[in-house]
Amino acid sequence: MNISTSRQITIALDAMGGDNDPKAIIGGANEFIKEHAPNAKFIFFGDQEKISKELNICPFLAKNCEIFHTTEVVGSNETPSFALRNGKKSSMRLAIDAVKSGQVDAIVSAGNTGALMAMSKIVLRTLVGIDRPAICGIVPTVNKSCVMLDMGANIECAANNLMQFGIMGSAFASVVYNIPNPKVGLLNVGSEDIKGSDAVKQASKLLKELGEDVINFYGFVEGDDIFKSIVDVVVTDGFSGNISLKTAEGTAYLCREFMKRSFSSSIISKLGYLFAKKSIKKTFASLDHRYYNGAMLIGLDGIVVKSHGSSDYVGMCTAIKTAYNLAQNNINSKISNLIEENFTDSILID
Repeated sequence: MNISTSRQITIALDAMGGDNDPKAIIGGANEFIKEHAPNAKFIFFGDQEKISKELNICPFLAKNCEIFHTTEVVGSNETPSFALRNGKKSSMRLAIDAVKSGQVDAIVSAGNTGALMAMSKIVLRTLVGIDRPAICGIVPTVNKSCVMLDMGANIECAANNLMQFGIMGSAFASVVYNIPNPKVGLLNVGSEDIKGSDAVKQASKLLKELGEDVINFYGFVEGDDIFKSIVDVVVTDGFSGNISLKTAEGTAYLCREFMKRSFSSSIISKLGYLFAKKSIKKTFASLDHRYYNGAMLIGLDGIVVKSHGSSDYVGMCTAIKTAYNLAQNNINSKISNLIEENFTDSILID
């Protein structure tokens, strides 16, 4: 992901969201501003005393940020409806409001996913022509990274929703990875046209009908194809997408544990590890979820990026980098232009 610093970007950070607040959030912002974009600005939403304490060891960041004080926090176990009713002064809601008002260009939060989606949809609304927002993230593959959506926002999707995800995912890949014509695949239980649910088969038909000038639709991909670098974008419903993501994370963990046991099983194995240490660390780094952290709630009329709740400063830095890059490259303008130039409301909206 290439970082452009052509214009100053201001990012709202929900400093009280996540398991490691506000230390990980501030640490991530400090790493980002030092290593990637010294002209970036941040507004931290949360407990001023706790935030200021962490900022004391980050003098450069402290000069490039503001603090909006609030002690209210959306809890990790709160339902979206409860958060909507009772969290209007929470750090999450106030950060989203700052996007709506134009005070900031994007928000990053490691807080409650359901509450973040519900609040964002109520406050920001969806882009014209988009029915449902989706969670759009990045997964590692053999030769490159792959964009995947939906990762859990919409458990059930109609064919039209999946087609919209394909359009948005293609725009996301072109912005994040500078791919002129991203190859889009539709997740299915087989590659044959006769396989899959009615919604998936109809979505495939709709994507094909858009034409190659609009979207580079590859066709169906299976679960194991996700990681083979066959396509740049994988489209699926939130149920299958979330299970795929968690299964991949679990498999990566399993591989790491097996390798650790193997290399510690004997003196000879430990000696072998010393010789292979550099290559092993490089392999583990390529599977480290912290470097793929930061999923966009795509389809909203504002840039909202969700971080893993358990992220450390490395993962938060990655999420901030994603938000910054999307804002710098006007991702929502590109999605809106694509819709306006190629589609009518009758095609896009259920």
